[in-house]
Amino acid sequence: MDALTGLIDAQVVRGVLGARIAAADDWGWWSAQGPGAAFHAVTSGAVWVAPEGCEPLQLRAGDVLLLPSGRAHALASDPEALARTSPERSDGYTLTGDGTVRMGRGQAHTHILCAHFAHDPTASASFLAALPETVLLRGRGDGGGLAETVRLVGRELTSPGPGSQVVLARLVDVLLVQALRDWLERDDGGSASPLHALRDPVVSTAMAMIDADPGRAWTTTELARATAVSRATLARRFPATLGETPAAYLTRRRLDLSARRLRDTDDPLEQIAQDVGYTSVYAFSRAFRRQRGVPPGRFRSASRTVAAQPNG
Repeated sequence: MDALTGLIDAQVVRGVLGARIAAADDWGWWSAQGPGAAFHAVTSGAVWVAPEGCEPLQLRAGDVLLLPSGRAHALASDPEALARTSPERSDGYTLTGDGTVRMGRGQAHTHILCAHFAHDPTASASFLAALPETVLLRGRGDGGGLAETVRLVGRELTSPGPGSQVVLARLVDVLLVQALRDWLERDDGGSASPLHALRDPVVSTAMAMIDADPGRAWTTTELARATAVSRATLARRFPATLGETPAAYLTRRRLDLSARRLRDTDDPLEQIAQDVGYTSVYAFSRAFRRQRGVPPGRFRSASRTVAAQPNG
């Protein structure tokens, strides 16, 4: 397991396919604040986007826009249409039999895949929150992974076939991974965070080892030996790139995993405590309450009550 895989698996970050837009001329659409990160991939044509409180951007074929906080934004065919689009005014659209949203007047020449990404609420933090408010990845003609995936999406949007909905739903998750890879290659800095730590080969290797076996009694000395650096080096680089010590990362990883099991299974506390690396229920309960503010049993009841509530 590599560190990016570990982050996505640990937080159960999943994409949900949104609108498939086929747009012509003179249209504007307001997208309200969402519960997760908003995502747009333009496969042909061009679209103007204005995230709330930010300068407008023009996206062209091959470009990808990620709004990690799900910030409200306007989509439009041109600056004039963008200026008139607001929470109070969006132009109408037509929904076709295959689920495509058709907007504007005339022949469609712009195709956009819209999606959103959210992490499991039992996770104590989202690595997506470490990204800038607006992540714009311009298309590149180098045949990279993101460009190739966007081309695959474009083919499904313009020439849908049997199972296109399934194909696009799967590609949404691939797009996120490719976008994160692309961003990591282009971005040259940032404050300490899980994504920043991915650029450090030593720290990312240690993170991946913890993610693969969080129940193991990892020590900084053991992780340092496994990554071929001194204990002092690892102890320094972990907080500098990740923002927390190896022990703190291990504890958070264990307690996030146990929170998910408390919600999703009927496993007894003794079994969960043992599986995530605690020698007793008392030690586990104490650590869990310190991080989550409630004991494991109360968390289990509360999380199941929330999960049972109908959406909307």
